[in-house]
Amino acid sequence: MNKRNPWTWVPSLYFAEGLPYVIVMTVSLVLYKQMGLDNADITLYTSWLYLPWVIKPLWSPFVDLIRTKRWWIVSMQLLIGAALGGVAFSIPTSTWLQSSLCFFWLMAFASATHDIAADGFYMLGLDQHQQAFFVGIRSTFYRIATLFGQGVLIMIAGNLQVLARNGIPFSWALVFYGTAGLMIALWLWHGYILPKPNEDKPKEDERASDIMKGFADTIRTFFTKAPARTVVIAILFMLLYRMPEGLLVKISTLFLLDGRNSGGLGITPQELGMVQGTVGVIGLTLGGILGGIAAGRHGLRRWLWPMVCAITLPDIVYVYLSYALPESLLIINACVFVEQFGYGFGFTAYMLYLIYYCQGEYKTSHYALCTAFMALSMMIPGLFAGALQQAVGYQTFFLIVMAACAITFLVTAFIDVDPEFGVKKEK
Repeated sequence: MNKRNPWTWVPSLYFAEGLPYVIVMTVSLVLYKQMGLDNADITLYTSWLYLPWVIKPLWSPFVDLIRTKRWWIVSMQLLIGAALGGVAFSIPTSTWLQSSLCFFWLMAFASATHDIAADGFYMLGLDQHQQAFFVGIRSTFYRIATLFGQGVLIMIAGNLQVLARNGIPFSWALVFYGTAGLMIALWLWHGYILPKPNEDKPKEDERASDIMKGFADTIRTFFTKAPARTVVIAILFMLLYRMPEGLLVKISTLFLLDGRNSGGLGITPQELGMVQGTVGVIGLTLGGILGGIAAGRHGLRRWLWPMVCAITLPDIVYVYLSYALPESLLIINACVFVEQFGYGFGFTAYMLYLIYYCQGEYKTSHYALCTAFMALSMMIPGLFAGALQQAVGYQTFFLIVMAACAITFLVTAFIDVDPEFGVKKEK
């Protein structure tokens, strides 16, 4: 194994992991909104882009079987860079919607595959002490990628539109060309700097049939590891705990951008980059950190209901915003911060429950299946959120989101968690 200082590749690797995800899931919303697509079409098309993360466990075994994880990482980064260039090229054309969606799909599948390889490579390229030390570093740089995508890129696009006057396609094409260049630079860097662990080699001694048999065992044990009632409740929790957020996450961005004559706040892309891409991400991160600290001190069970309240009740800020339509950017920032902080704090309960359910044999594979249900929980509400909003308007839609919070409370009431789970053990 050629030794490399982890500081030279761990931060950039997880920045490269986070960037395409935030572009596919968030930046695409702003692009399509500015290009004139209606909310129903935007949420329908972009929610389908969750699918690669939903079905990711189906092809993850073959990342072990074919080539090395290092090869998969650099190959997917090159493919993501090419897909970003494809989006940029397609935006000014007459077939911009079909072409850009095609490239976003390619980017989504490449990004999901990159996630599989990068997380596996992290464990091969670092010893146990380094893995523990860098877990916070990798999360931080993933968040920095989110800040860069939701904040910097959107603000750059908005500023270019001011300079180019009504040059929306032109400005977005420049942004995507620039991001493609950044991704190609990351590809070149990682092709040079990533270590080559001796353990990172394809499992050539395993046949595809053996891999599929192992995958079948993973599926079987996932659904039989507990009594049927417990399994059903767990899956319902995974699918429905985030129901309000699944409805809200895409519409909130569109609401902030939509003109006041359409019931929105009518803020500019530059302001959106500040509100959601900077203030919102900071609130989300702080909420997640405090949620982890709280659960570590007293366990998940003690903090479960406060976290349920945190992830649901702050959604009411959008009810307020849709009725008051404040013009003050300070008020808008404060509301989004509160909602995102609550989401970050409450999401801790969801992630810890996934870990709790996956305890025992096959815990890594079972956790991959749980994350597939997590992606599905966001995909399904998003498919019809735009059509629902267009049918009832923003004010009624946000009231429906608040009503959906009852579903989160209901599914939480049925789960059972060991009181000691999550509590930091004294050495």
